[in-house]
Order: sequence, then C-alpha cells, then structure tokens
Amino acid sequence: MATSTGATSATQAKDRNYLQLSNSLARLSRVVGQTADLCDLLKVDLNAMKMLAASHAAQFMTVAAELNPEQEATDQDDEDQSR
Repeated sequence: MATSTGATSATQAKDRNYLQLSNSLARLSRVVGQTADLCDLLKVDLNAMKMLAASHAAQFMTVAAELNPEQEATDQDDEDQSR
C-alpha cells in the first residue's frame, strides 16, 4: 500500500510540474508575441523619426543658407584664392 501511495504522490508531483511548465511556456509564448508586436511598432516609429530628422535637416540647411548668404560667398572667394 505504501508503494501505491508513493507512486500516486510521485505521479501527482510530476503532473503538477508539467502543468507549471505548460503555464510557463504559454506565458513565454504570449510575451514573445507581444515583443514581436512591439518590435514592429518600433520599426514604424524609427522610420517616422528618420523621415522627421531628414525634414528638419533640410529645413535647417535652408534657413542657414538664407541667414548666412555672405558666408557662402566668403567660402567661394577663399576657394578661388587657394587655387
């Protein structure tokens, strides 16, 4: 009888461990899916940031060229003199 009780107890422990493993794997699978979704969102956000940075760089260069037109002329004169 003691052997039967020991075997039942071991079987119950094994079943409990498999249930815990199953639950852990299900949580892991869900979290990996969420991570993949977040990576996709990050990719979209990074692309938007790239476009925004390019737009701001173009605006900055345009404004800088309009505010400092004499700087370009001075740079051109320096290049002509160095030749």
